[in-house]
Amino acid sequence: MKDVNVMEITDFDENTVFGVIGVCGINGNLIARLLMDHGFKVQANDMVNEEDCRFKAALKDYPEMKIYYGEIPETFFTSSDYMIIPTALLESKSMLYHKIKKYGIPILTVKDILEIFEPKHPVICITGTNGKTTTTTLLKHIAYHAGLKPCEHNLMGMQGNTADIPPLQSRLNGNINILETGTFGIKGSLEKLAKACKPDVGLITNITPDHLSENSSFLDYARVKGELVELLRNKTLVINNDDPTIESLLKELNYEGNLISFGLDTNSNKTTLKQCFCGKKVQIKEFCGGVGVYECNCGLKYTKPDYLACNINDKHNQFILKTPYNEEYEFKLGIYGIHNIYNAVGAIIIAHETLNISYETIKEAVKSFKGVGGRMEKIGISHNKQIMVDYAHNPAGITSVLKELKNAYGTIVDVITTSSESGIDGDKEILDCAAEHANYIVPASHNAYLCAKHALDNGKYTDKIVLPDSMPEGDKKGTLGATVEQVLVGFNKALELDANLVVCTGEAAFKYKDIIKDNE
Repeated sequence: MKDVNVMEITDFDENTVFGVIGVCGINGNLIARLLMDHGFKVQANDMVNEEDCRFKAALKDYPEMKIYYGEIPETFFTSSDYMIIPTALLESKSMLYHKIKKYGIPILTVKDILEIFEPKHPVICITGTNGKTTTTTLLKHIAYHAGLKPCEHNLMGMQGNTADIPPLQSRLNGNINILETGTFGIKGSLEKLAKACKPDVGLITNITPDHLSENSSFLDYARVKGELVELLRNKTLVINNDDPTIESLLKELNYEGNLISFGLDTNSNKTTLKQCFCGKKVQIKEFCGGVGVYECNCGLKYTKPDYLACNINDKHNQFILKTPYNEEYEFKLGIYGIHNIYNAVGAIIIAHETLNISYETIKEAVKSFKGVGGRMEKIGISHNKQIMVDYAHNPAGITSVLKELKNAYGTIVDVITTSSESGIDGDKEILDCAAEHANYIVPASHNAYLCAKHALDNGKYTDKIVLPDSMPEGDKKGTLGATVEQVLVGFNKALELDANLVVCTGEAAFKYKDIIKDNE
């Protein structure tokens, strides 16, 4: 819905005043800052009190922005040349909308803002099923270490791939755009999100069947990731070479552009099968969830990547990177895990090839990077056990995390707080993955509890599953799998077990980590 023809707007100058309604919301906050960054005058409003403004901290660097909390004075209307209001108020033709129309003030939408203002600097879009947040955060860390300033949304508590955050973020002040661009796998969603970001470079971490809704297929989900590929024709695309799904997708799309591949040379722990676009199953000698050395009867076959991480140490935090130019560089990470080596190599390639950062600077940066909050995050020690939370909430994530923690700590307990996006079948798969790598499993969500009970009733994992004495009521809410009461019951049960590490996995574990810590 548009009230202004963008092509007709010619009277923007340093005296133009923009009125932004809802500055404590995501879009209002970003748009107000974006306009200020482009040198315009902004006055803003939100009906919440100043102390309740969720994203007030993001406005601290804009002291010249006049903000009205809890009110909209008449002068707000008489002094605004253009008005930006939340989409909901626009679509509902709210009283505020009619008042703005009465004053004859042109209304701009988010779409208008994105069309009027282009990203000022190169845009890197990072997508995939797993590893997006870590790869994005690490690449930003490298950029900062090299003296670059990535555009930041600065919305505390918000993931960078939510709603209109990435495209609006790309138009803020900074000198490079490093954007997490994930979606829920709905057809057209990634194209809509990424197209508005105007990508120059893309990276695909992996594609696994872990973020599927109950009514979607894996290959349809993979095709959604292909929407970013289509936007990067004749541009630069960096891919995980060890993922047959990515290779098969590129073949189906007949991608042409500057393609850069990376992979690992390490030991396979098992052989698995994964759907191929040909309709058959591709066999994988797996290094990490869904990636490794592969071959399919259709002719799809593993080949050596452009960049290869080899000589990986036992702690999985040190490796030698072989480049396409017959160079070798040794890297040591501040985090560990085969999955994090994949994340690191992707970030290293873009840092060097796209941002022209020297390998010496990159080495310093990756060594000092301590990870992302909620990813293998240590939160304390209790009952002589290390306590950790990890956001892992799907089978591949659970597998990667627990395998690495088992390698590092020996005896571990997994407190499962998840409720799978793929329904109860996904929850069963999460339980199976946990049972493969953890010594003990304590279910701490309604769905995890149901799956654990079902497994025990069928004689499975009887030596691993430990049920809480009672499970508080509570079902999945949105993507949150467990209530705080359920998490605490599971955590306290885990403390009774003989182990070196208790790791609480899932979104609820991350959300309630401070309460878990206080309960130690």
